[in-house]
Amino acid sequence: MLAHDRGARVAHRLALDHPHAVQRLMLLDIAPTLAMYRNTTEAFARAYWHWFFLIQPPPLPEALIASDPARYLRSVMGSRHAGLSAFAPEAFAEYERCAAIPGTAEAVCADYRASAGIDLQHDQADADAGRKLAMPLRVLWGEHGAVGRCFDVPALWRAAATDFTGRAVPCGHYIAEEAPGLLLQESLSFFRRQP
Repeated sequence: MLAHDRGARVAHRLALDHPHAVQRLMLLDIAPTLAMYRNTTEAFARAYWHWFFLIQPPPLPEALIASDPARYLRSVMGSRHAGLSAFAPEAFAEYERCAAIPGTAEAVCADYRASAGIDLQHDQADADAGRKLAMPLRVLWGEHGAVGRCFDVPALWRAAATDFTGRAVPCGHYIAEEAPGLLLQESLSFFRRQP
């Protein structure tokens, strides 16, 4: 399984909850959610301000996003290392189309609220019980991204997994868009390995 950002958080939980269903796990530009919330610094809060905005009680975040979804996307996605230049125009247009679908702002906020709520409870229960990811885990993070600047990514994943490898790659948060050839090479190498 290969996943980025929010999908990587879902994949991490899936792999913990159903380890028999995941043989190999590759996560892009995240550290464990519990560790990120528990070790928040001013630098992280400024870089990932949207995490703390989106978990506020409804309806304010939803109303602000829904008032101009394209502006919200440009503000969050465009403020990262490569800005919006990492995205093909037709790809970003699809992000904008999807963000404008009624109910999208509510769904986005619900995801982040769950991440800062029930997911943290489950993550803490796993940590307290000493449960770790047992399958091979490969993590890549952008050397120009906030995750690598604000957290000791290898140390956090070594504490959460029994078989961790990973490295920073020469890009920002959007690894697939900024370094597609490198990601393909890393993915094929990792997923072709025999256990």
